[in-house]
Amino acid sequence: MTESPAPNASLTPLPGHLYVVATPIGNLADLTERARAILGSVDLIACEDTRTTGAMLTRFGLHRPLIAYHEHNEVEMAEKLASELAAGKSIAVVSDAGTPALSDPGFRLVRACRRRGLPVVPVPGPSALTAVLSASGLPTNGFLYVGFLPSKSAARITFFEKHRAFDYTLALFESCHRIDKAVNEIVATLGPERVICVAKEVTKLHETFLVGPAADVQTRLAKTSLKGEFVLLIAPADFVL
Repeated sequence: MTESPAPNASLTPLPGHLYVVATPIGNLADLTERARAILGSVDLIACEDTRTTGAMLTRFGLHRPLIAYHEHNEVEMAEKLASELAAGKSIAVVSDAGTPALSDPGFRLVRACRRRGLPVVPVPGPSALTAVLSASGLPTNGFLYVGFLPSKSAARITFFEKHRAFDYTLALFESCHRIDKAVNEIVATLGPERVICVAKEVTKLHETFLVGPAADVQTRLAKTSLKGEFVLLIAPADFVL
């Protein structure tokens, strides 16, 4: 007689625990079994946009209470949600796509929990940052993630000049409205031969990776649709692809 395997306890949310859940950045098949189980069982899901998360949950046949938790109410909601956790509720925090707290809401809630000694459990999965690093061909022995570049050209140029001789890969997000300007500034500031990677719509239908000398990427980017979400990597000055 074959014994049935013991149930996986990590698939069942515990009272008073916050779950930081990564969700797909494009391809819904990337939602992990554990993320699906947690999202289908927690008492409450805190999310950037209830419509976006609600639509994703519906695709998986999941139905849980949702509450908006975004950059405009994050300070207030972090303490409120921490109090709900302290009262025994299990809560998952998600962003619209990818891993919460990486240039998305989540940090303040996690910090509030740590301050109160409340358990925080990562449910890892999709991340545009690590996905692009892994497939870029640029050095990954060390990297500096800097979030989004400044919106002003002068500030971006100052950033590039400051990190001209940085020893590791620079990793950042950029808006579709500024990605071409940022690449132009890299060519002008760091030089046309600096190796970079511009990736957009990762895991989606129109996934695109432009990798090579900055001047070459600049030319190819000019022929590419600028719609979508972009990740920009800049290799160290001495790196040759």
